[in-house]
Amino acid sequence: MAGASLLTLLDDIAAVLDDVALMTKVAAKKSAAMADDVSVMTKVAAQKTAGVLGDDLALNAQQVSGVRAEREIPVVWAVCKGSFVNKLILVPAALLIGTFAPWAVTPLLMVGGAFLCFEGFEKLAHKFLHAPHEDAAEHESHAQANANPAVDLVSFEKDKIKGAVRTDFILSAEIIAITLGTVATAPFAQQVAVLSGIALIMTIGVYGLVAGIVKLDDLGLWLSNKASSAARAVGAGILRAAPWLMKGLSVAGTAAMFLVGGGILVHGVPAVHHAVEAAAATAGQWPAGGVWKVLAENLLNAVVGIVAGGLVLAGVTLVQRLRGKKPAH
Repeated sequence: MAGASLLTLLDDIAAVLDDVALMTKVAAKKSAAMADDVSVMTKVAAQKTAGVLGDDLALNAQQVSGVRAEREIPVVWAVCKGSFVNKLILVPAALLIGTFAPWAVTPLLMVGGAFLCFEGFEKLAHKFLHAPHEDAAEHESHAQANANPAVDLVSFEKDKIKGAVRTDFILSAEIIAITLGTVATAPFAQQVAVLSGIALIMTIGVYGLVAGIVKLDDLGLWLSNKASSAARAVGAGILRAAPWLMKGLSVAGTAAMFLVGGGILVHGVPAVHHAVEAAAATAGQWPAGGVWKVLAENLLNAVVGIVAGGLVLAGVTLVQRLRGKKPAH
C-alpha cells in the first residue's frame, strides 16, 4: 500500500514535469528529454525501494508508538525532521562515494545492516539480558511521565526519538544506495535530481503514513461520538483494531530489521548471495513457485540477519563486560 501510494505520487510528479516542460519549453528538446529521463529513473528507483519503504514504515510506526496522545504528532514530527537531516547527509555522501569511492558503498551498507540485525536481536533477547525489575521500573517511570503534565516529555522522549532517527538513518542509507545503483550510469545532474526526489518523497510518504497510523485511535474515538450509528460502528471497529495494529507493527518492525539487515549482508557476500538465490530458485520450481521463491529468499535473509545479530550482540556484550560496563539497552 505504501509502495502504491509512492508510485501514485511519482506519476503525479512526472505529469507535472511534463506539463512544465511543454508550457515553458526551456531548453526545448534537451530539457524535455532530461525531465523524461529523470521521471523514468525515479519510477524505477521507487519500485526497487518500495520493499524497504514498507519496512521503514513498520519500524518507525512501531518506534514512535507508546507516547501520550497529544505528544504523538510532535514525536513523529521530531523524527521526521531527523529523517530530513539524515537525507541531507546521505544524498551528498552517496554522490561523493559513487563518484570517488564506489568500492566503499557495499562495506558501509554491510556495517549498517549488521547494526540493524544487532538492534533486532537485542529486542528479542531483551528479557534474557535485563532483569524483570529493570523493565518494571522503566515501564512505571514512563507511565508516570505520561500521566504527569508537569513532566517535560520532550526531554523524556529524547532517547526514543534518537533511536528512531538512528534506525531511520540505516534504512534511508539502504534506500539511497539502491537508488544510486539505479542511476549509476546516468549523468551527474540526473543522479542529483533522482536521489533528491526519492529522498524527499520517501520521507514525506513514510512519516505522513506514520502520523496517520498513530492517530488511528483518535479517529476511532471521534467517530464513536458521532450521531450516525454507522460512524459509531466504524469508530468502535477502529478502536478495537488499533491496539492489534500497533502490536502487529511492533512484530513487523523487528522482523524488518532482520529482513533488511540480513538482505544487505547477503547481497554483500557473493557466495552467500548465490547460495540464497539458488535455494530460492529451487523453491520457485514448486507449485505456485513465485510465492515460494519470494518466501524462501526472505526467510533465508532473515535467518542470516538473526545469526548476524546474535554474533554482533555477543561481541558487543563481551566487550562491554571486559570493560566493566553494563550492556546497553
